[in-house]
Amino acid sequence: MKIHEYQAKEILARHGVPIQKGKVAFTPDEVEKVARELNVDKLVLKAQVHAGGRGKAGGIKLVNSAEEAKTVSEKMFGMKLVTHQTGAEGKIVRRLLITEAADIERELYVGIVLDRAKSQLVYMVSTEGGVEIEKVAAETPEKILKEYIDPAVGMQAFQARKIAFALGLKGALLRPAVKTFMALYDAFIANDCSLAEINPLVVTKDNQILALDVKINIDDNALYRHPEIQEMRDLDEEEPHEVEASKYHLNYIKLDGDVGCMVNGAGLAMATMDIIKLAGAEPANFLDVGGGASVETVENGFRIILSDKNVKAVLVNIFGGIVRCDRVANGIIEATKNVGVDVPVVVRLAGTNADIAADILEKSGLDLLVANDLSEAAQKVVEALKTK
Repeated sequence: MKIHEYQAKEILARHGVPIQKGKVAFTPDEVEKVARELNVDKLVLKAQVHAGGRGKAGGIKLVNSAEEAKTVSEKMFGMKLVTHQTGAEGKIVRRLLITEAADIERELYVGIVLDRAKSQLVYMVSTEGGVEIEKVAAETPEKILKEYIDPAVGMQAFQARKIAFALGLKGALLRPAVKTFMALYDAFIANDCSLAEINPLVVTKDNQILALDVKINIDDNALYRHPEIQEMRDLDEEEPHEVEASKYHLNYIKLDGDVGCMVNGAGLAMATMDIIKLAGAEPANFLDVGGGASVETVENGFRIILSDKNVKAVLVNIFGGIVRCDRVANGIIEATKNVGVDVPVVVRLAGTNADIAADILEKSGLDLLVANDLSEAAQKVVEALKTK
């Protein structure tokens, strides 16, 4: 789960990561009030959306007074922020973080992520802060240093010192740097993060270390342990179809194609999308209805798939391992009747009672295209698209 910058800063601050003074606001009047409370000469207004590249897109503004903060915020609230991470559709700005401005001497990058190949967390740091770390990795990978953390003992102080020296943080900066790096690791572990990064971590001209911009992602599978973080979820920042699917515990991700996919099992869903592409079409979604596909899950799946106006055909690919195919067939029939499907539907069922399921579908009287294997199903759905 993604959270906003101001929420991530609140979490990191609780673990001892140094941040600027600041507060979130939802209206121009609140912006002015926060600006007056901060009582500093220069302020930064930062659009709160789940995307990077905000500065280049006009989502970060420097102002010199509370009055100017209110005036500028009036233009920022409701604006569509389009960055390299939002896509052309952009994100609507509904929240602003108001912070004191920092007098920056140096900008650095520090982050923690799981290296799945090594089954270890890795601390990644670079002297090239304030820019996209992906760009640094692609163009100058030698500028990224990695420190792996043994899960049996956790991060050690000597590793934090090693990172600090690699970034040139010596003398009076060494102790606060080590403290900051240890605090970021503690926050990562305590909150079950899947990603925690500070970009940039800055050294100010008065020799202070500050986490100027931060990003945290939380492991969805651990959210049950963090009800306070679950409350931070901003549904306005998520794809509406995916939000709707989550209500029914369906694993759905919207894509850009025109073939709706309903599959049970993540691996089979990936294979289904691959074979659709090989056949010459594009999947409109990833949808895993789970191992126990029922009438209800199939019906909700159909409804969510068809709510995407780009969908011109649907491919149902179910393997009857835990669930029986005849039960799925009856679910498809009921769902088709209840939802009112007006696009071609190709069905491929394999596994337990697949022969019974095929007979049920054939006698249903519905205009369903039945396939015997996945390759045939993909071909049939591509042919169906040509008739639309």
